[in-house]
Amino acid sequence: MRPVKDSSARGRGQGPFDSWLLGPLDQDATALRRRVQGLLTGTLIATNVIGALVVVGLAALLMPAPGMSGDLVRVTAIAVPVYVVSAVVVGALWGTRGALRTLRWAADGRTPTDKERAASLRVPLRLTLVQAVLWGVATVVFGALAALVQPRVVLTELLVVAFAGVVVCAIAYLAGEFILRPYAALALSGTSPARPLSGGVNLRMLLFWCLGTGVPVAGLVVTAVLAWVRGDVSTTKLAVSVVVLGLVVLCFGLLVTVFTARAVVNPIRSVQHALGRVRAGDFAVEIPVYDGTELGLLQAGFNGMTAGLAERERLRDLFGRHVGEDVAIEAMRTSAELGGTVRTVSVLFVDLIGSTTLAASRPPEEVVGLLNRFFAVVVDEVDRNHGLVNKFVGDAALAIFGAPVRLADHATLALSAGRAIGRRLAAEVPDCPAGIGVATGEVVAGNVGDPRRFEYTVIGDPVNEAARLTELAKNVEARLLASWTAIESAAETEAGHWKATEDVVLRGRIRPTTLATPRS
Repeated sequence: MRPVKDSSARGRGQGPFDSWLLGPLDQDATALRRRVQGLLTGTLIATNVIGALVVVGLAALLMPAPGMSGDLVRVTAIAVPVYVVSAVVVGALWGTRGALRTLRWAADGRTPTDKERAASLRVPLRLTLVQAVLWGVATVVFGALAALVQPRVVLTELLVVAFAGVVVCAIAYLAGEFILRPYAALALSGTSPARPLSGGVNLRMLLFWCLGTGVPVAGLVVTAVLAWVRGDVSTTKLAVSVVVLGLVVLCFGLLVTVFTARAVVNPIRSVQHALGRVRAGDFAVEIPVYDGTELGLLQAGFNGMTAGLAERERLRDLFGRHVGEDVAIEAMRTSAELGGTVRTVSVLFVDLIGSTTLAASRPPEEVVGLLNRFFAVVVDEVDRNHGLVNKFVGDAALAIFGAPVRLADHATLALSAGRAIGRRLAAEVPDCPAGIGVATGEVVAGNVGDPRRFEYTVIGDPVNEAARLTELAKNVEARLLASWTAIESAAETEAGHWKATEDVVLRGRIRPTTLATPRS
């Protein structure tokens, strides 16, 4: 047995009365079956009793003078209770049990086939047809009894019973659709039908108009016509009949309108609430689809949209983790083309010392754990200083300050990040000493590769200079070196933490580079 698929928005769009009556939409299949069976049986009894009361009330109003004969009263007093009980029993066996047999797939805990899904959504209509047959038979039976006992009232008897039958059918359809909502949610769960599965909103609204307005008003018209044709109805009785029937029409029309509004508004309200969740950034929200009309397609379409948004967000997050959040945002904002622009940036390079020995002397799992701790410090401090870890190269990392997001104080931030990384590695990951180099200058920042596969990077002399400084830094006490160009580009508050040491011609370069190291 399976419950309705759980969702953070499950049950949204239900009022307090709905929730109390239906219970949670994700309840156990056995509990759901018992609750629905009880509600359907109770509704069946209540609607037939209401129909009997309507028959009695209308008969008292519409019977021509001098009214029902004593024989017809006695026959009706016996026939009405007997028929109502019979209708309840037959309806329970034929309607309710038949409906639950149609919904057997839910009790078996399996996904319905397309045929079972369509049949399940037509259960309210089936229950209505059962009531229509029962009250159609009642119309014939009571009309026949009137013809045998008091022929003069046959037409009135047929009108009264038929009108009561319409009332019962309307209530049966509206209540059945409401009570069977959890099964509709189960049947439509995880589907996105291309068209309505149980008629459209237009058909539903037309049906509700016929039940709530058309038929009752037709009853008023027929009453007036009968009074006119017979000619023996007093003005007072006609007025009373019209007033009472008018009140019945108003009350019944109000009932149908309330159910109609609830049937239309609840799905829209569930979508409205879920939209608020999406605006707040919750793309995992899902609403129950319990309507087979265009409103259900709206709910299913919303779920499909949020699934797409969740997938897009997951890909964006994954993309951002691979290339950096700033690069991901820039890639989504601009066209993905090869090439780049000239930028003045600061580059920070970090390279592990003795990585070959480390890999040879320790198990691979332990090496990976150390590298993750090492890179965690690097990423944390680079992010803290608004830089971008552009790539991991084995046991080294390249970070950029000033691209793709321009930073006016990129040199200050890069030098601050370098000092912080040096301190934290010595304190938190002493097994992973590393050389750190910082350089500043012009680079080309953009996409490099092939239109089918490229990456965002920076190319230029500062990148090579930072890598060479890192090699030299492995042999100095602070494990950190920067070019004096970077120091001159930094703010005085940061430059004060550095001192010049010597001029060195770095490997692969012609002009000497003035080295700088932290003062303490």
